[in-house]
Amino acid sequence: MSASDSSIWIPAMRRALALAERGRDGAAPNPMVGAVLLRDGRVVAEGWHHRAGAAHAEVECLRRLPQAATRGADLVVSLEPCCHHGRTGPCTELILKHGIARVVVATTDPNPLVAGQGLARLRRDGVETLCGVLSGEARELNRNFFRRMEMGRPWITLKWAQSLDGRITAQAGTRTVISSAQSRVETLRLRAAHPGLLIGIGTALVDNPRLSLVDPCHAMDGRAPHRLVLDSRARLPIDSELVRSAGAQPLTLLCGRGAPTSRVEALRARGVGVAVYPGAHVPLEWVMAQALALGLDGVLVEGGATVHAAFLAAGLVDEVRVITAPVVLGSGLPSVADVAAAARRNFRLTSRRLVGPDQWECWRPEGGR
Repeated sequence: MSASDSSIWIPAMRRALALAERGRDGAAPNPMVGAVLLRDGRVVAEGWHHRAGAAHAEVECLRRLPQAATRGADLVVSLEPCCHHGRTGPCTELILKHGIARVVVATTDPNPLVAGQGLARLRRDGVETLCGVLSGEARELNRNFFRRMEMGRPWITLKWAQSLDGRITAQAGTRTVISSAQSRVETLRLRAAHPGLLIGIGTALVDNPRLSLVDPCHAMDGRAPHRLVLDSRARLPIDSELVRSAGAQPLTLLCGRGAPTSRVEALRARGVGVAVYPGAHVPLEWVMAQALALGLDGVLVEGGATVHAAFLAAGLVDEVRVITAPVVLGSGLPSVADVAAAARRNFRLTSRRLVGPDQWECWRPEGGR
């Protein structure tokens, strides 16, 4: 098999990516990685990174095999092998020890401790390398990790439901159920794909949500996301669903120094994490830093319109999910007023599909930053 013809490696790389996906609930903050060992085009062994601190995918793939079985073989990995000492040893040294002849990767590792050095280390000792097989799929799989490493912030997804006339509620200050039961189940799936959820205090006061992976008709498997509330003055009620469930699902309030100390201490006494910014206004850049400090490299922003507008204005949005239900409200609170115009200028539509009677659209920034 020739390393110069990348197409021959696509089936094995698809398998490596599928294996990597198995680590979704445990690998973070590490990337999800899968590995496949081939000899004469046949799969000899497989492995993936199960959880942070555990063996890397390459180790899982190789460690139960004698060197006689690995010498001269091809190793296909969804991410560049590491070359530094962390909680585990360098995968590059294990690959060299096993006499692997060729290493094929989807993409380089954006971690500055690796960033091409893993492949360079292998080449120095005569291992043939190829990079770029299904790189787009590999980056999408680990988009949170790439965003954190390349831009120093979480991956940010905005999501809202609206009527055909662009309203998110029939009357300001009241809760209006717009989307269908099918869309609400799909929303649970979207939440499960993000380690963090964020809302503003306005949404918390009006909707009194719990932001869990459960609704009256459905429960989603997976780790419950860490909930964040933008609440400059710590107005979140002690008897709210968010606070009442703080012991079962993590909740952090992000407030300013003007928040009353008595409110902050009352929330902390009920298991709520409270982070206080040293100014009255809580800037989104600080919010991003707090999310990363909590280990949240992907955040789903569920509302409200003011919060959505702030993220868009700050250029901190990686994806917008808009759910449009086949209803007309005629009046009420609009969604982000300029989102359609802004999307046409700065975003591109990447997908559109029906979920029950509702239309789901996904928008990404132009240029794929």
